[in-house]
Amino acid sequence: MGYKVIAGKDEMDMMRVKYGPRKGLEGPFNFSGRVLYYDPVEGAYYDPTTDFYVERDEMDIINNRLMEVLARA
Repeated sequence: MGYKVIAGKDEMDMMRVKYGPRKGLEGPFNFSGRVLYYDPVEGAYYDPTTDFYVERDEMDIINNRLMEVLARA
């Protein structure tokens, strides 16, 4: 299985400058403009803008939207 970067390099660089790495978390990951980190201990995505973990059903919606964008590309 492969992957495709759908954000421009400048956009990705600015995201990393603004959201940088966080201890114990993987990322940042850009989900169609929403920046999330993955917490392997919790097994869930963390949203730094709300300071909450993303519920599994909400993450399913985000992933479905991402798959729709990839299918169109």
